[in-house]
Amino acid sequence: MDGLHGKILRVDLTNQKVQEEAIPEDIQKKYLGGKGLAIHMLLNYMSPGVDPLSPENKLIFVTGLATDTPVPASGRHGVFAKSPLTGFLGESYTGGFTAAAIKKTGYDAIMIEGASDKPLYLHISDQGVEFEDAADLWGKESYETEDALLEKVNVKGAQAVAIGPAGENLVKFSCIKNNRWRSAGRSGMGAVMGSKKLKGVVFSGEKKANLADEKMLKDYVRNLIKECVNTDRTKNMKEKGTPYMVTVTNEQSAFPTRYWAEGSFDKWEEISTDAMRSRMEVKPKACHRCFMSCGKLSKVTQGRHKGLELEGPEYETLYALGGLCCVHPIEEVVYLNDICDRLGLDTISAGNLAAFAIEAGKRGKLEGMPDYGDVDGIAKLFHQIAYKEGVGELLSQGIKHASEELGLEDIAVHAKGMEPAGYDARALPGMSLGYAVSNRGGCHLRSSFYMGELRGEIPKDMVEGKAKIFIDFESRNCLEDCLILCRFYQQFIGWEGMQQIIKATSGMDLTKDQLFDIGRSVTTLAKKFNMREGWTQKDDSLPPRLFNDPIGPQKDLVVNPDNLAIMVKEYYELHDWDEAGRPKE
Repeated sequence: MDGLHGKILRVDLTNQKVQEEAIPEDIQKKYLGGKGLAIHMLLNYMSPGVDPLSPENKLIFVTGLATDTPVPASGRHGVFAKSPLTGFLGESYTGGFTAAAIKKTGYDAIMIEGASDKPLYLHISDQGVEFEDAADLWGKESYETEDALLEKVNVKGAQAVAIGPAGENLVKFSCIKNNRWRSAGRSGMGAVMGSKKLKGVVFSGEKKANLADEKMLKDYVRNLIKECVNTDRTKNMKEKGTPYMVTVTNEQSAFPTRYWAEGSFDKWEEISTDAMRSRMEVKPKACHRCFMSCGKLSKVTQGRHKGLELEGPEYETLYALGGLCCVHPIEEVVYLNDICDRLGLDTISAGNLAAFAIEAGKRGKLEGMPDYGDVDGIAKLFHQIAYKEGVGELLSQGIKHASEELGLEDIAVHAKGMEPAGYDARALPGMSLGYAVSNRGGCHLRSSFYMGELRGEIPKDMVEGKAKIFIDFESRNCLEDCLILCRFYQQFIGWEGMQQIIKATSGMDLTKDQLFDIGRSVTTLAKKFNMREGWTQKDDSLPPRLFNDPIGPQKDLVVNPDNLAIMVKEYYELHDWDEAGRPKE
């Protein structure tokens, strides 16, 4: 099929062998690459019930139809495995400049199998695979590792991914870094890479997938840029980036604060986009081919961290490190963000675990814990987690394990073992459904449903009928993850835009209903994988705290369990699953 190479590369680390396999034409057409292809591979190449940190787990780097094309939203790749954090589907995406380099190797998916008995790195190109010793890199932080990998390979246009100490030490929420500040952050993909003794991978090549109608695609992109580059949406993202959401969520009591005890942070203005722009030197930074430039290259210009520079912090980091841990001003969040990036820790999970540890200390369950707002104490916790020292050993296992060990399940907030994003379901009821049924746990991006409620387009008090709207969001997002497209272009690239991209790249002329069915079928495929790995209906729920502990100005906002049950039931029915949430044969 045009638009894809039609090939998988299997890399066996145990025996240092490689093998190419063709992707059947019907699988290419059924899933369009990306997420659908990766889950198909996990189901067909990996046995049920494997330990996520064993050699039997598969680590898959995947691209889609849109990757390495002129489409502005195409600078992302996906990483898949069985998650060590949840035991279910591990799925993570990252931007930057690496995706195109992966596809230029001539493969739509690269599957890393087995495990090395000593540290190594790979150079994967359109000329073959090189297995190289990485003993001198083991133990190094992510920035230094990425720079060293690119210097060692020394190929023009090459891109690298790497893990930091957290991945090496199998921290279950460690991430894979690229372009210094970009992260395949959620679900512990860094730990899977570390379990294979794989410090990094460099990608390079010149292979191009054939496009069905290159002129059509260029015309589409030209019109897209012309229509969207000067919109308020683009200007807002270029000027403010995702931190603008700090104001929006605090105004609606949806900003998780003081480890989920409150829905707004009294110091939010000190970590807002206005604080970022007034207190630091900030420049827009874009991913490959992107005109939105939502990334912010931020440099601290005052105080004890003067001179510190990174891309960010993004909204989710401001919520997790700022709101949950009550850290301010924004320079201190930047400092903690930089530590997480260097160590290779997912900032969402790290912030949740730090705030949980603070709360556990207050409740007499842990000794020597920092207080809310204690930046240096939190920084110490992050290092303890990354190196599994002291309390870090417990926290490195994730919130579900830590809360069970400490007898604090009543305050721990997670879905399927993954800590949620910065949109409190007590203030945004649609997100109670989103977090509950997400195939990878407490995730906002499987549906992006929070945006409809924040903007007032979807009534917060709506219950019956909400699941139908939700599935439209979910299926669209799932299709985007097959192509693979950036979420921030949803306002510009809707169903019609994806139809044009698919037709121009692959030659397939699909209706909206057909695209919707592809997205829905991939969601079902993910559910089948999770079922195989032990999912039961009780996993499609939320923790007690969101039902029992109210937030908001009137302390009256909670997740209504009856309403959630209605939405989940409707969700199952619309997917044509049985009443227990199992896909019908």
